[in-house]
Amino acid sequence: MKLKVYKSDGSSFTEKDFDIPAFEGDKGVALLKQVVVSYQANKRQGTSKTKDYGEVAGSGVKILPQKGSGGSRHGDKRAPQLFKGGIVFGPRPRDWSKTITAQSKKLALQRALFDLASDGGLAVIERFELAKPKTALFAKVLKNVSPEGKRLLVVDSTWSEPVLRASRNLSRAVFSNSSNLNALDLVKNPRVLITIDGLNQVLARTKN
Repeated sequence: MKLKVYKSDGSSFTEKDFDIPAFEGDKGVALLKQVVVSYQANKRQGTSKTKDYGEVAGSGVKILPQKGSGGSRHGDKRAPQLFKGGIVFGPRPRDWSKTITAQSKKLALQRALFDLASDGGLAVIERFELAKPKTALFAKVLKNVSPEGKRLLVVDSTWSEPVLRASRNLSRAVFSNSSNLNALDLVKNPRVLITIDGLNQVLARTKN
């Protein structure tokens, strides 16, 4: 598949073929959804908890006589209908995590990469190289590649200190390493800028 490869300053580009796995029709879409849902579920802590009837503090003595008060009939003050009573069917600690096989992760990454490249959201840059660690210089590179100012996922195999210092104040850019890139990252970000080394590392991960 042919992709735009920009120069390090983003001023111009050429087209180059990359060995991105191709898919026909909706093949792999259902698996991609399952993997994305699994990634999101694995981020949930599952620590939400409320106290039920047996856990709230208070006496178990009936607060009013059953008859004669002229009001409703109640049990003790830990009852769910009373203030500071127990919570019925409230959240309890649980494990939300889902198991994802390595093969599923690989296929989902392939499909997400193919969809992104097919939609024109994947751009390649030779490398990130700045004369000085200035935010304005790095912002200019991103503007040359993506002038519309939308959110941009920027990926490289390794990040140099000058580039990291120049990019820390850019709100439109999200940064990642190619070794950690997954299908969820590609689905969440409609535009991705990746170096040649980073893309080759991602493609190698999809084949091994």
